[in-house]
Amino acid sequence: MDSKSSLTEVAKVFFKLGLIAFGGPAAHISMMEEELVTKRKWMTRSHFLDLVGATNLIPGPNSTEMTMHCGYERAGWLGLFVAGFTFIIPAVITTGLLAMFYVEYGKVPDIAPFLDGIKPAVMAIILGAVYKLGKKALKNWQLGIIGVLVICASFSGVNEITAILSAGLIGMLWFGRLGKNDVKSFAPILLLQTTPLFIKKIGLGKLFFVFLKIGAVLFGSGYVLIAYLDGELVENLGWLSKPELLDAIAIGQFTPGPVLSTATFVGYQVAGFWGAVLATLGIFLPSFLFVLILNPIIPKLRKSQLASGFLDAVNIASLAIMVAVTLHLGYDILIDWKNAVISVIATSVVFGLRKVSSLWIVIGGSVLGYLLTFF
Repeated sequence: MDSKSSLTEVAKVFFKLGLIAFGGPAAHISMMEEELVTKRKWMTRSHFLDLVGATNLIPGPNSTEMTMHCGYERAGWLGLFVAGFTFIIPAVITTGLLAMFYVEYGKVPDIAPFLDGIKPAVMAIILGAVYKLGKKALKNWQLGIIGVLVICASFSGVNEITAILSAGLIGMLWFGRLGKNDVKSFAPILLLQTTPLFIKKIGLGKLFFVFLKIGAVLFGSGYVLIAYLDGELVENLGWLSKPELLDAIAIGQFTPGPVLSTATFVGYQVAGFWGAVLATLGIFLPSFLFVLILNPIIPKLRKSQLASGFLDAVNIASLAIMVAVTLHLGYDILIDWKNAVISVIATSVVFGLRKVSSLWIVIGGSVLGYLLTFF
């Protein structure tokens, strides 16, 4: 197959996946395995699993980065960009349209009850994500201590990104043993982690650089995004209120593809059409660059104890911040008995019927929110 045909195939496959990929990163990756390994035989299952493992070594949304890895395997560096773009674009367009609708009609009484019901449902989804990710991230008691310290730091007002990187450095020192090849293999990822922090927020590019910084240090599931957005846009900059942020996260659940398309919604809330464009570019650009630069050195990173200690600590710190933010947001939401009822039902579904897609949980919360307005 020539390169042009390969790129066309990559575009068709990942655009289709972008249209149907509901249910979060784990569901997205399962769909890719069925489509690319079982059906199309692009690669062996063992190699596919190696790529899944590689996505945990760099920041960014796991499922989106998997599309980039697979596109690279099929059609080189152009395939990387085509796969990522075609997977993201359905979610970005849908979320952008929903943002326009929300800004125009979000305060209309007929719509507000549906949005109110979505908020506690999102809380349940986040709790489910914390539980599932926590079982993998909490590997030992030392990581548990780091997690508790990050929760305390979050409640003390420490910036989330600062807490994440500090935890990573602690993990690197605590678990990593410096070998002769560790510095060489670890340097690229450390450089890419720290560089965005030196960018000054100036002029009209402020929105772009805020989301670029978030995209450059976002480890773990896309649900961790809520922690970063809360810290940057609500607590630090005051661009959004907590209820507005929850509306953005909730509406993002209705769209297929990566949860990070929520950035499109937030960008539109803050600065209209160009705000949506800049926020989207900012939050996804680092993932493209990380996969392009780090793909060739993944084997070296896997063997580095120094990098391993850093990433283990970063993962547990991301979950700790999710816990802290969930507690903050839960206090604001659950003071209303109707929200508490929806939250209990949604949480029961999340933990009792684990195969139910988050899409249906959000829709269910929305319908319950509307029905409870009659009581």
